[in-house]
Amino acid sequence: MDQSDAFRFRGVVALDGPSGTGKSTVARRLAQRLHAQYLDTGAMYRAAAVAVLDAGVDPGDPVAVARQVEASRIEVSTDPRNLHTILDGRNVDRQIRDAATTTAVSPVSAVPAVRERLVAQQRSIISGGPTVAEGRDIGSVVWPHAELKVYLTAREDVRARRRAGELKLADVDQVAASLRRRDQLDSSRAASPLHRPDGAAEVDTSDLSIDEVVELLVGLALRAASAADRA
Repeated sequence: MDQSDAFRFRGVVALDGPSGTGKSTVARRLAQRLHAQYLDTGAMYRAAAVAVLDAGVDPGDPVAVARQVEASRIEVSTDPRNLHTILDGRNVDRQIRDAATTTAVSPVSAVPAVRERLVAQQRSIISGGPTVAEGRDIGSVVWPHAELKVYLTAREDVRARRRAGELKLADVDQVAASLRRRDQLDSSRAASPLHRPDGAAEVDTSDLSIDEVVELLVGLALRAASAADRA
């Protein structure tokens, strides 16, 4: 596809789905192809979890969690080629991906006050221009009027292998069990549960390469832009 075609896209791509579907890599590459900013909402929730852990707050105490996150300053870069997550002025790129943060992020992100604050921040970022935003509630809560909504899925075994590779872990079964717990927590929480948004195109990435998924989504985005122009 001619790269100049990407300039026709001026809206928002809401890219949702569980871990291990290729969501983050796909979203970054798609943002580059569409000359859009990239928003990793998961990094924001992970930074909130780091703030809670660093303060010695119990992730299971919603009142204390909300208080700590409210007192913290979370910033994320939106350049898909140069990503950084900043917590209270310090870079936490490594810390947001460690095991302790991964364990704490679900209970922290389930606190309604945390989601309310970060969703407001996410909306402010998206309103700044064309955006590819990825997470678990973009198309349903954060930006439900996105020009294109996509829900990525993959078979459990594929997701587990991918996640184990990312984390450099040998026990794929353990990773699969962890993914099931995360899915259950994310889909059953009261605030912004994980589910396929209304009107979202579902894409199963199990047997597709990253390049194939990106190419598919570029086509969907440009068709969505064309439809918006005709409206």
